[in-house]
Amino acid sequence: MSSMDKIHFARPPKTGEVEKALRQGVVTFYMPESTIKRMSKKAMSAIEKVNAKIVIEKAAGRPLSLSMNTILEIIELHRDNRTYREIEKITGVPKSTCHYIVHYAQRQKMKKGSKVVYL
Repeated sequence: MSSMDKIHFARPPKTGEVEKALRQGVVTFYMPESTIKRMSKKAMSAIEKVNAKIVIEKAAGRPLSLSMNTILEIIELHRDNRTYREIEKITGVPKSTCHYIVHYAQRQKMKKGSKVVYL
């Protein structure tokens, strides 16, 4: 199993989840401030025991469910001065989604299969 160095939790992790992540080599935990406040004392002490770092992160919104290639294609077509309707016909992605991707290309997370990937 390959080791990871960071993981994101949107909800308070259980002690078992924290311990599993630590066994896999996680040294940095990213989570919203509200999640940290609701975390159990056992889970918090497991993180503190190994001197892992907790970073407060704000990653709001639903993750994008498009492939990275599709997102890059939409951005490139927009740079080539294509309209959103033309991009919709080429990629099959709704024009409102294309508009969203172009204007919010700084999105921090996207969906890859059933997993959420943080960029």
